[in-house]
Amino acid sequence: MKRIGPASVIGFLIFFVLTSTVVYAQENSRVGFMRHNDTSGLRVADTSASVFMKHVDTVYVQSPDTVLRIKNFSPYFTLHVDSTLDYNFEINKDPGQYYWYLKNSPVGLKINKDNGLLHFKADKSFFLSGRLKYDKEYKVMLGVQNLNNPKDNVDTTFTLLFYNTEIIPSRVKPTVGNELTIEEGDTLFFTLQCEEGSFPIESLTYYTNLPVKSLTSIERCGDTFKWVAPYDFIKEDENIKIKKLIIKFVGVDKFFNRDTATVTVNVKEAINYPQRLAEYNKLTSNIEDYIFQLKVTFRDLDKKIKHTRNTRTTFDLTAASTALGGTIFSSLPNGDGQTTGKILPSVGVALVPVKEAVAPNKGYEQNSASLVRNDIKRLQYLLSDNMLLGDKDPDIIKKTSKLKDELKQVQLQLIDVPMVEEPATKEEVDKYFNSPKVSKKYRLKPGK
Repeated sequence: MKRIGPASVIGFLIFFVLTSTVVYAQENSRVGFMRHNDTSGLRVADTSASVFMKHVDTVYVQSPDTVLRIKNFSPYFTLHVDSTLDYNFEINKDPGQYYWYLKNSPVGLKINKDNGLLHFKADKSFFLSGRLKYDKEYKVMLGVQNLNNPKDNVDTTFTLLFYNTEIIPSRVKPTVGNELTIEEGDTLFFTLQCEEGSFPIESLTYYTNLPVKSLTSIERCGDTFKWVAPYDFIKEDENIKIKKLIIKFVGVDKFFNRDTATVTVNVKEAINYPQRLAEYNKLTSNIEDYIFQLKVTFRDLDKKIKHTRNTRTTFDLTAASTALGGTIFSSLPNGDGQTTGKILPSVGVALVPVKEAVAPNKGYEQNSASLVRNDIKRLQYLLSDNMLLGDKDPDIIKKTSKLKDELKQVQLQLIDVPMVEEPATKEEVDKYFNSPKVSKKYRLKPGK
């Protein structure tokens, strides 16, 4: 094996050191060229044989601060009631050349136009008067403008929020009193207002002691409660004149704090006049139809009684004539006449059973006709005595009940009298019923 001498080793080390130096210089030259645009350094195009001829400056160059900005801008301020806010905004330029301004600022918020000092004192009177509200974010526009250059300005916004450790409860306030009185058929109508405290009421509902429902939705403040009291609100089997309806309105805020307002409604019993009027008209119509039927029946009964009376009168006159003729013939001197006089009275007596067989006495028809005529007069009087007075007669229920009871009594009284149905007009039966001859026949005589 060939041995390497000391001279060869020293030469190799010198070559390695020189090569490393050149590579390190090339890398530093590239970095310097990228960091600093300085072309004063000389480089050879061939990187494999390049040698630095001059040192390259690698220090960063800082650009001047020329853009206007607020150095200590704070986007959010939280302020307690009855406290004071003082905050000085600063810019990166001479403040003497600029002025400050606010837009859409809440009452009491101010800024010094010369030095940017923001000042606000959260006076409690602002909140009591309603000009400011708790837990409401106020967006305020802040601006700074160069006095000489219109384009040199900054516009931004910050948020201002007020809070209070004292909780003011919100209240539900209906637009009516705690107790009111209405009648059946009336409409209950009022608005639900709210007194807003620290936390406004977000939802509303209501509860009642009786099953009723509002005609409008009740969900939030400002809604209207509307309810029509039905005529059957007080049932017929309830022995009361006034019925209480208790309505409780419950308001809830976002923290589920509740406030309840109670309204007591006294509902008085009233007349369902349209329905009662329809019942009255139908009842009077039925009574008038029944009177017409009774008049037809009366006419038929009266005609039968008249026919029987004429027949019996004929038989009576014939019997009387026969008896008179027998008396006359008995007084004659000849024997034939006396014999005839003895026979004729017997013939008159024989006509009596024939009369009863042909035309029996109509006592039942006579009584029935009188009874029917009296009941007709009775119903006619009841109709005239129970007529409605005015558009809304307060006694309509009483009068209707009276007519119902009297009609029922008449129908029970005439239950054994067969009703006659004949084709006739109202004018015909009225003319016969009111004729002077018929009226005289059934007129009560004095002393009877």
